[in-house]
Amino acid sequence: MDQFKGILPALITPIDEDGKFNPGPCEKLLDRLYHAGVDGVYICGTTGEGLLQTVAQRQRVAETVIAASPRDRKVIVHVGASSLDDAIELGRHAARLGASAISSLPPAGPFSFDDIARWYRILAEACDLPLLIYFMPASGSPFTSIPQMLELCATPNIIGLKYTDHDLYKMSEVRRSGAVIFNGYDEVLVAGLLMGACGGIGSFYNLVPELFVALYRAATAGQWEAARQIQSRINELISLTLKFPLFPAMKTMLTWSGIDGGTVLAPRRPLTEAEADRLAAALATSSFAEAPFARPDV
Repeated sequence: MDQFKGILPALITPIDEDGKFNPGPCEKLLDRLYHAGVDGVYICGTTGEGLLQTVAQRQRVAETVIAASPRDRKVIVHVGASSLDDAIELGRHAARLGASAISSLPPAGPFSFDDIARWYRILAEACDLPLLIYFMPASGSPFTSIPQMLELCATPNIIGLKYTDHDLYKMSEVRRSGAVIFNGYDEVLVAGLLMGACGGIGSFYNLVPELFVALYRAATAGQWEAARQIQSRINELISLTLKFPLFPAMKTMLTWSGIDGGTVLAPRRPLTEAEADRLAAALATSSFAEAPFARPDV
């Protein structure tokens, strides 16, 4: 499990105006991220709009990403779905492609912890890849206690958690068991690493991968003040962007950088022209005014 560490962008999925996956920009984005030094990617999660896509389209995304990824980089495929059969189909497909691991949110619904534990146990047994649970209480997770997380992580073939929560004490306690933990909230990556996380998986990694790589390297070298300063700069961008609908704003900035992020899938909507103008103006008065994702006409 020591191989699962480092900086893994939660990959944006470029979507064309017909709602279809656009592989060309995806390959271009991957090239940019890998040249920035990221350790791999996490695909078709929340940022990648996986739950809003068909199984067939998610499989096409996985095929494109794995084919375009160097052999020494990790590709973790999110297979969470409303149907366990769909999740298993996606997991087995990822295994055939040579993915490094799979991951899954729990199914949405009024399920008990025992229900969710059974879901993960069946998925882990059915797919010949390590499974990373996607833990995100803000989405209504039915398990939140340390004993529940430890029980799930003790299940054969489950290696740990993508931990998207601000309670880093709980995270550190699960990490002490030897489980793999990836910090999920971009704005507290430095704190997550300090508390023992193996690395990070996040959305803003698509826009400023160099900063996240530099933060991780500083933290692993024990240079915590340098890491904290990098986190502060990242958080400037996060605070600026969160004033707008997040995923369309990120796709808009990606497009301004020369990579066509495309549109977002319903029920989300693209930015309005007025929102795009305000976003461009906000970037122009920030420390990211010269960043490649700032609109060039501002």
